[in-house]
Amino acid sequence: MTFIPVSAATSGAAAAAAEMMRKEEEEMTTYTREDLTEGWEFKILRSMTSAFKNPEKLRTALEEESKAGWVLVEKFDDARLRLKRPASSKEYDAHLGVDPYRTYVGISQGRYIFWIILLSVGIPLIVVLAVLLLNR
Repeated sequence: MTFIPVSAATSGAAAAAAEMMRKEEEEMTTYTREDLTEGWEFKILRSMTSAFKNPEKLRTALEEESKAGWVLVEKFDDARLRLKRPASSKEYDAHLGVDPYRTYVGISQGRYIFWIILLSVGIPLIVVLAVLLLNR
């Protein structure tokens, strides 16, 4: 059966892409001494569907993040934003009703990979079953 290699290749490619993005982010996110000593927190907000290319979705995401004190530092690409906020903003986190440390907008990386694997295995499986049933 070729189903296992397809899903293994898909998950391997996804893991390699995630590692490449992590390394790229480390190189792109340089911090000054002031950034680190003046009490700032940083995070990268991601979208598995490149939602930030849509100006309305970008604006909505930034408005949601601003409720927790996060401000845009830079847009890496259509899938990643770097944000910062004063560390003192933590005091109000309990009253937000949202996760101030979320790192994904929309579908998470885990769910995205799950669906890719499911589709890469499920569709060929359905085709094989249909062919077997039609040839009975």
